[in-house]
Amino acid sequence: MALAVERHWPADKKLFGIALTRYGHALSLERIRWVEAGHPVPDEAGEQAAREMLGAARAIKPMDLLLMLVSGGGSALLSLPADGVSIADLRTVTKDLLLSGAPIQEINTVRKHISAIQGGRLAAACKAPVLSLIISDVTGDDPTHIASGPCAPDPTTFQDAVDVLNRFDVKPPRAVLSHLIAGLRGERDETPKPGSPVFENVENRIIATPRRSLEAAAKLFRDNGVEPVILGDSVTGEACEVAKVMAAMVREIRTHNSPFKPPVALISGGECTVTVRRANGRGGRCAEFLLALGIELGGLPEAYAIAADTDGIDGSEDNAGALLAPDSLARARAQGLDPRKLLAANDSYGVFSSIGDLVVTGPTRTNVNDYRAIMIRPV
Repeated sequence: MALAVERHWPADKKLFGIALTRYGHALSLERIRWVEAGHPVPDEAGEQAAREMLGAARAIKPMDLLLMLVSGGGSALLSLPADGVSIADLRTVTKDLLLSGAPIQEINTVRKHISAIQGGRLAAACKAPVLSLIISDVTGDDPTHIASGPCAPDPTTFQDAVDVLNRFDVKPPRAVLSHLIAGLRGERDETPKPGSPVFENVENRIIATPRRSLEAAAKLFRDNGVEPVILGDSVTGEACEVAKVMAAMVREIRTHNSPFKPPVALISGGECTVTVRRANGRGGRCAEFLLALGIELGGLPEAYAIAADTDGIDGSEDNAGALLAPDSLARARAQGLDPRKLLAANDSYGVFSSIGDLVVTGPTRTNVNDYRAIMIRPV
């Protein structure tokens, strides 16, 4: 996005900017400065860059324009804690929420209420018009949920943030708890809400969505003689449970040619969750979905699948996702691996790496959520 701005910005017009991305994802720019920082867990580099961004937003004049480029991952990268909360506190809360299985919208509810820049606070600090161009990576494409909505109204409250922590049994550090309690008492400012005058000169424009990526995939399948069925870009829930539902549909198609007749591709997007039971497991939600799917299908012939995160990183490893073939788990067992035990240990990466079925793309430098496709071929 930053590279596109540089290419199209008039050469005789001033341009100052900071582009914040995860480590290893930067590109060569001339007029915009790059900063690489931690993701999915925030770090000091992200904190410093966010502080600079907030300072720049406060400093620009009313006749200027603040152009905000937003995509998935911004919640972790744009990590400026509220007063009294440290980056270490923010890191702890983020880690615990990610391990809890909480949906991203609920995680962001907490983030927005312990942040000095998210939940509309960046826009509120700016006297100039704000244009926020957004690549959506969340179900529903609501700007408040994408990168925790730095320029978008926030309908959630301090009470909502506390409810999320209680619901997922996350015990925050003392400083975070004190800040939230002060918010409940009205001693901390709430995030700016829908209808607030701070958004009178703010436009949040969605320019790319998960749905568009599914439509592109559907065209590719159709061009190659496979009928695509888009199940939606908002498939969420625990990865293992989603896999069970998908497996039941695949068996129905494979056995009874219903409700769709092979060859057919079931395409879906949306962000599943993983409740981590053992902290030393490796692999993200896409590989975990595939491992659970493979176990449920039990080597069903003529059923193949892919699941990958469109940013090129599934969880914290170096793969975008993985591939599943009818013989994948048989090959894993031939190497002495027990797929069920590894699934229980959240070690899907171990299974697919051992059989050479990881999908490794490197950084794609965009993010439109996860992509899943299950292809059922005729017998």
